[in-house]
Amino acid sequence: MTYWLVANPEAGDGQRGRAFWLERLENAGITGPECCDFSEQTWAERVQPDDVVMVAGGDGSVNAGARLCLERNATLAVLPSGTANDFARNLALPQEPEAVCELVQQGITQTVDVAEFGDGLFLNVAHIGLGTIPARESQGSAKKLLGRFSYGIELLRSARVKRGFHAEIKCDQAFVSGRWLSIAVASGAFFGGGNEVPQATADDGLLDVIAVKPRPLIQLILTFLMVRFSGRSPDRTSTVVHLKGKHCDVLTSRPQTVTVDGDEAGKTPLHVTCRKHCLRVIGASVVGTGTADSDRLGLG
Repeated sequence: MTYWLVANPEAGDGQRGRAFWLERLENAGITGPECCDFSEQTWAERVQPDDVVMVAGGDGSVNAGARLCLERNATLAVLPSGTANDFARNLALPQEPEAVCELVQQGITQTVDVAEFGDGLFLNVAHIGLGTIPARESQGSAKKLLGRFSYGIELLRSARVKRGFHAEIKCDQAFVSGRWLSIAVASGAFFGGGNEVPQATADDGLLDVIAVKPRPLIQLILTFLMVRFSGRSPDRTSTVVHLKGKHCDVLTSRPQTVTVDGDEAGKTPLHVTCRKHCLRVIGASVVGTGTADSDRLGLG
């Protein structure tokens, strides 16, 4: 078995690069991993099914690592180093880097879902509308200074000026149509630096689709707080619609930008399928954000 280390020097505040992780990996008993870079893919063909690909970076880097591990049937190990680190939250990875490296050395694995669209994939969430703004505008010094809170600041700053867009959403047998401020299609249970997807896990075999309608800012904030503190998705109100299913299609009247795991990924239409338990990852457990009520969410 070979350990591969891919470190993104630009991730997060730039403090958790290759040297940082090499020292802690060595202390955990993982010495001399193969160090490489996603920009140079010649090494990828050497990855074997029993290898471990360790990715030190944010969710965008982890996304690239997941793609490689699926192609080579290898195991993905996340060394959280980014701003949001949402996929790491799904696995309840320890806060301490030393503990993360110990977990990698122990080799405890889980299997999680992956969302596929076109020729791409995502582990956390695809956004259309307002949710794409943090990925497009929370960059540079502001992102490094404010960390994961930069996402929320960009949303609040932009909510006042967004009038929404028209879209049709189909999720298995459910169908809704209207004007939306944001549409999020989630594979995992977290997005935007720790915001929870109500009643979700990264291994339930389902996509969670959360669509928000254009409403006054105070109404949006109150709805967000209600969901955040209750841990449950509200019934289909005048503000939020929450659907679950194995497949999701989003059709917009005009092309809209799509971001996945924090990076731009093209324009609508968006067609997503959930592949259950297809990715093997290092982790002690998979975190859930509540017990899904299948009848209320239209699955019963």
